[in-house]
Amino acid sequence: MNAITTDAAGIDDSLPRLEQLAAISQRLLEKARAMGASQAEVSCSEERGLDVNVRLGEVETVESTHDRGIAVTVYFGQRKGSASTADLQESSLEATVAQACAIARHTEDDPAAGLADAGLMATAFPDLDGWHPWALSAEQAVDLALACEAAGRQADGRISNSDGASAATAQSLSVYANSHGFIGRERSSHHSIGCALIAGQGDGMQRDGWYTSAIAREDLEDPAAVGRRAAERTVARLQPRSLPTGEVPVLFSAEMARSLIGHLLSAVSGGALYRRASFLLDSAGTSLFPDWFAIDERPLLRRGLRSCAFDGEGVATRDSALVSGGILQRYILSSYSARKLGLTTTANAGGVHNLKVAANAGDRASLLAGMGTGLLVTELMGQGVNGVTGDYSRGAGGFWVENGQIAYPVDGITIAGNLKQMFASIEAVGSDVDPRSHVSTGSILVGKMTVAGND
Repeated sequence: MNAITTDAAGIDDSLPRLEQLAAISQRLLEKARAMGASQAEVSCSEERGLDVNVRLGEVETVESTHDRGIAVTVYFGQRKGSASTADLQESSLEATVAQACAIARHTEDDPAAGLADAGLMATAFPDLDGWHPWALSAEQAVDLALACEAAGRQADGRISNSDGASAATAQSLSVYANSHGFIGRERSSHHSIGCALIAGQGDGMQRDGWYTSAIAREDLEDPAAVGRRAAERTVARLQPRSLPTGEVPVLFSAEMARSLIGHLLSAVSGGALYRRASFLLDSAGTSLFPDWFAIDERPLLRRGLRSCAFDGEGVATRDSALVSGGILQRYILSSYSARKLGLTTTANAGGVHNLKVAANAGDRASLLAGMGTGLLVTELMGQGVNGVTGDYSRGAGGFWVENGQIAYPVDGITIAGNLKQMFASIEAVGSDVDPRSHVSTGSILVGKMTVAGND
């Protein structure tokens, strides 16, 4: 199989490759129909990537990847079977369909099984500006990573070691087709540069880093700037203290704030709801947040990290509110989970698309000033979140804030609360958005949480 290529002269064969994947998908659907399947769907993908890691000025790894995958799902009435392959030989493709059919014939009926409704399929496919391949050679990638690490190591005399720097580029093609006659094609690219450094000596060493990532290379931060930011963050953590146990305001930095949104998404996802494994059962239409709080899903955002005109089942996506006026407007559903709940798909098969959390405050400095005294969290550790009860307890690190100013770094602490109460007590969302995620949010200030330390 030919790999996706974009050479130094700018030759891009992605469109012909997409058409080849589309043709394969159509052949597989025809084979499934010929073997008696009442419905079928096919996903084909190809990925190509380059990942370089350096440490202390030396190259550690250079990894080039070329991957492909083809997945076939068939339905015999409401019995389902799936099989996959990476082999494009005609005999292998036919064997994959046959295996999926054999599995389906031996499974039980599932009333929720089947393709999404035909009337929901996407019919418009706008260019969402997600394809910006980078003809990056291994030598160029090494130079970028070395420049990033060197800038970080030279930025401050307290930087004593390095955990390495990296540069990576990846691009992927995918086709989804089903027996409704739907066929959707996607091209996407992603690039990153990062660095992790160590400051201090002996037991007083601290580690931190920074990275930049984007769909297009021109949206990446300068490698030297990434290294300097990594150094700045690392030395800021030196000589941390613990804290006495108490209840204080907690400001989650933008990078950490999106984890709070992630817990919301998990709790309102169809799988958790129909399994009755969520603390937000029967919460659609109820107030969970302050009345100014809002989250919008924007799947058609140009150059968005999760933009797409259709979801993983071919259902047309559209802009919609997840939270408005503090009220949960809907759940996050595929057609399967929607049927299990007696609802309608929200075009979220495969997950959410771009989410935008509305800000009601300024940058992080203004949030710190507004908080006055409390904890700024810049690191979270552990998995102490109970999705059934909403109880939240995680290890954390960051900075103690007094009179609106950072006073000193802290670590070895635990922050605890209940997610439902935390959502209700959000006091501010900042404008300091971290652009490296499809969950677009600034820092989030929670009015009160329990902080437990050793002092």
